[in-house]
Amino acid sequence: MPNHKPRILTGDTPTGRLHLGHYVGSIETRLALQDHYDCYFLIANVHAFTNPARAQNPQDIRQSVIDIATDWLAVGIDPKKSTMLIQSEIPAIAELTFLLAMLIPFSRVMKNPTIKDEIRDKGLGDDYPFGFPMYAVGQCADILAFRPELVPVGEDQLPHLELCTFVARKFNQQYCGVNPHTEDKDYVAAGGVFPIIQPKLGRVKRLVGTGAPSSETGQLLKMSKSLNNAIFLSDDPDTVKKKVMSMYTDPNRKKATDPGETDPAKNPLWAFHETFNPDKAWVAEYQAKYKAGGVGDVELKRKLVEVLVALIEPIRQRRLEFEKDPAAVLNVLKEGTARANVVAEETLFAAKKAMKQDYFSRELRI
Repeated sequence: MPNHKPRILTGDTPTGRLHLGHYVGSIETRLALQDHYDCYFLIANVHAFTNPARAQNPQDIRQSVIDIATDWLAVGIDPKKSTMLIQSEIPAIAELTFLLAMLIPFSRVMKNPTIKDEIRDKGLGDDYPFGFPMYAVGQCADILAFRPELVPVGEDQLPHLELCTFVARKFNQQYCGVNPHTEDKDYVAAGGVFPIIQPKLGRVKRLVGTGAPSSETGQLLKMSKSLNNAIFLSDDPDTVKKKVMSMYTDPNRKKATDPGETDPAKNPLWAFHETFNPDKAWVAEYQAKYKAGGVGDVELKRKLVEVLVALIEPIRQRRLEFEKDPAAVLNVLKEGTARANVVAEETLFAAKKAMKQDYFSRELRI
């Protein structure tokens, strides 16, 4: 059926269950927008194989796909309003990846700061597969296959979106004859196949993890399962308490002789309170106490446990219900993927037509 709502595409690589960083980085935005947009939420399972260690355990990737879909349903993604799909079951994405790769210089891909950060943070060294940098092109295909207007992302994904807008402009100019001076918002009206997408950042650009800073940079690392510094949306109250009470805090605070030297910005506990604690008056009051040396980390951690359990526990309980019927979760993905294939096939046909490579009609069904 025709859907005249503006379209959104975003998704997650299946690296395990979703955590608080995912929640404030993108999930909250998806929940707020699914009533007003035509939403496509993609599980990028092919990208999971770019990690050599994970590629050796495909069963783990398969389980992560189910885990993410279950988490989406538990947080409130409604399959009657939004389309949930599996990347590997959309053949048009793989074909578009190859076609778009011809338009992007390899040097530009390797200058992507997010790729550099991942190589460093995951300790990949020089042993990563060719598919690892290729996934940056694959993300462009993930997005452009659905021709969305908006892409909700975390701040660390902005370089990928810049690459996506670069390749969309180049395709439209090279194969559709769009004037390079055309404003981004007018590319489709000017005859382009692909819109020039716009990012939509979550309210928190980058949530730090629970662990210590990087030994190389001294900066706190973002929350990530692979870095073992995450609090998951499926964690039970005891697990949340254990993780919060063992969180890294500013070691220099104990060395300060003057309470005025105590800086909340150096204590990641405040990043969590400012993000998740709904009682802003409490946060302001205790930040003042902290600066004056009148409150310790343990008290702050106990309050944070209370705040996070109140957020996570209802999600966890809903998740337990969905876990009872994994076949139903898989069926939600099957139905969503079937709908998504219709859109992606239309996009691929339009792209191949623009490239003069539309020799035969094509139909795909799942």
